[in-house]
Amino acid sequence: MKKIGLLSDTHSYLDKAIFKHFESCDEIWHAGDFGNIELVDALAAFKPLRGVFGNIDGQEVRAVFPEQNRFACEDVDVYMIHIGGYPKRYQPIVKNIMQVNPPKLFISGHSHILKVMYDNEYACLHLNPGAAGKHGWQKVRTLLRFTIDGDSIQNMELIELGPR
Repeated sequence: MKKIGLLSDTHSYLDKAIFKHFESCDEIWHAGDFGNIELVDALAAFKPLRGVFGNIDGQEVRAVFPEQNRFACEDVDVYMIHIGGYPKRYQPIVKNIMQVNPPKLFISGHSHILKVMYDNEYACLHLNPGAAGKHGWQKVRTLLRFTIDGDSIQNMELIELGPR
């Protein structure tokens, strides 16, 4: 069993409350737009970190993370990309993956819109944790926390960090 803390779109702002909310997590996943390498280093020093680079990330972050990340957590096939869309509105690269070999869990960021949606067409859970940073148009900064136990995704929690 693994407890996961999921965030995205920090845009170089790392709220200290994230460390409190993710203290019980085994891993942190970041769906892109870290903003700077110092933020990457701070998260990686705290917990094991997986992620993808986002459209605003520079070469230092891109040297650490791929554009797409496909991996297994427990028995769950996970696919993460920063700009991916969502069910019925996937980006072309994601739509192709969904049609050929859909994951069980699809994670994207970019929109700054929190979404937890099940895609019946591809039997896939889609997560977008919203934005944890202060840059953007979102009114509330958000995170997700959940557990993966075997092939089950459980205990989904929305965490609000406060206003932008």
